[in-house]
Amino acid sequence: MKLFDELTDGNFELYAMKHYYNPTCIDAEEFYEDLKRFKYIKRLLTRYRENGSSITNLLLNHMVVVFNVFGYEAGLRMLEYRVITSENISVIKPFLIYLKAIDNTKYTNTPMDKNIVNELRNI
Repeated sequence: MKLFDELTDGNFELYAMKHYYNPTCIDAEEFYEDLKRFKYIKRLLTRYRENGSSITNLLLNHMVVVFNVFGYEAGLRMLEYRVITSENISVIKPFLIYLKAIDNTKYTNTPMDKNIVNELRNI
């Protein structure tokens, strides 16, 4: 079995380091700031589910940075491990499609949150 066949808490950070690409990064602190974006994304999703507050621009910004510094394949895999749950998928799926991180054939049995879809259409 290879080290990254399955992401775990034990190898997540190492996987992130392997796929991290930020030419302007000058120290490890920047890497850890970018890694915290997964936590921020999760918090924004929770805030949206709990009180319906608008998260579109903030969430979009965090996801763009995640995909820019980790790449689409690794970024999506890390999001699936840390963020995407059955309660979050209907909210995050429209963002993933909007950013072309996935196509319409992924998560086919998951409906998309209509409010988020409408907000993304108005961007």
